[in-house]
Amino acid sequence: MRPFDDTPLSRDGKSLILAYDHGLEHGPVDFEPVPETRDPEVVWDIATHDAVTSLAVQKGVAEAYAPSYEDVPLLLKLNGTSNLWMGEPDSAVNCTVDYAAELGADAVGFTLYGGSNNEIEMAEEFRDAQEAARHYDLPMVMWSYPRGQGLKNDTAPDTIAYAARQALELGADVAKVKYPGSREAMEQAVAMAGPTKVVMSGGSKTSDRDFLSTVKGAIDAGATGLAVGRNVWQRENPHQFLDALEAVIYEEAPVDDALELL
Repeated sequence: MRPFDDTPLSRDGKSLILAYDHGLEHGPVDFEPVPETRDPEVVWDIATHDAVTSLAVQKGVAEAYAPSYEDVPLLLKLNGTSNLWMGEPDSAVNCTVDYAAELGADAVGFTLYGGSNNEIEMAEEFRDAQEAARHYDLPMVMWSYPRGQGLKNDTAPDTIAYAARQALELGADVAKVKYPGSREAMEQAVAMAGPTKVVMSGGSKTSDRDFLSTVKGAIDAGATGLAVGRNVWQRENPHQFLDALEAVIYEEAPVDDALELL
């Protein structure tokens, strides 16, 4: 496992991944609150903020824009499926690690739906990607999202702890998991992940205070940071909100202090 502090994902041992793979995963609906974000260049500009340690995008967006933003570390998402897909959770492999390296990726990411009827196939695909990433010395981030017809609650504390552990067991350097509802539950997930770093998934947009409070709870629980999309670029003041997140994640500032930056 790669020492995290030596990876492009790390700033002083912490991380803020700006996610922008939503155009494939969710479709145009995610861009409606701030229509300008349909243009990837708008989000790449946001990603130049000092708080951002990488921008997560799919292959086509990386091909079109990464050459113009060499100062933004590229986390290339290897798999993803449109929201038009109605079957049991699965994710198409859209890019190889070889091609990600050719595009200049600084890290790669892969979604695994633990609990899906397609979990075995996805785990085998992750194995191939993880071993290829080791060959190129690229950090591997797992979007560890338990999901499937047999799963009743995908944010239950034991489920999130299992997701974090699955990332460790399969060789991820970083596990992106949903917030399990409390600091104590997040502590359990972090403990289960061992040396694998845990970042909180940003999820749907919430209020400034609610989101910053959740991030603060995750950081206080030992999470390395955050992988966030909509809670940044769906805001009218994304740069100021990144200032607030920078204070909470890297300086471990109180939420009230961070809110003053807005």
